[in-house]
Amino acid sequence: MHEVLIVQENAIATVVARGELDAFAAPELERAFGELENVPHLLVDLSAVSFMDSTAVGCVVRAARTCEARSARVRIVLPTGTARRIFEITTLDRALPVADSRGAALAELSA
Repeated sequence: MHEVLIVQENAIATVVARGELDAFAAPELERAFGELENVPHLLVDLSAVSFMDSTAVGCVVRAARTCEARSARVRIVLPTGTARRIFEITTLDRALPVADSRGAALAELSA
C-alpha cells in the first residue's frame, strides 16, 4: 500500500510519499514529479516511506537531477528509517540534497 500526494506551500511544491514505493507505485510517483517539473523549489518528503525499491529510488533521483539541471532548488526529507538507509547504502545521501526533517528542508528552501 502506498500514497503519493502533492502539496503546494507558497513557492515550494512538495511530493509526500507514504508506504511502500516499488515498481507498482513508480508510475504514480513519476506523474507527481511530472506535474511539478517547472516549480522553483521541490521538496520530496520520504519520512513515511516504509520500503523503496530501485525503481522508486530512480524516480526520485531523476526528479532531483531534472530540477537541479534547470536551477530549481531541491530537498529530500530522509529522517532516520528505511528510506534513509537505502540512500546511505547507495551513497545517494551524499550526492543529493538531503534534510533530516520537513521543517529543516522548508527552512533551507525558503532561505
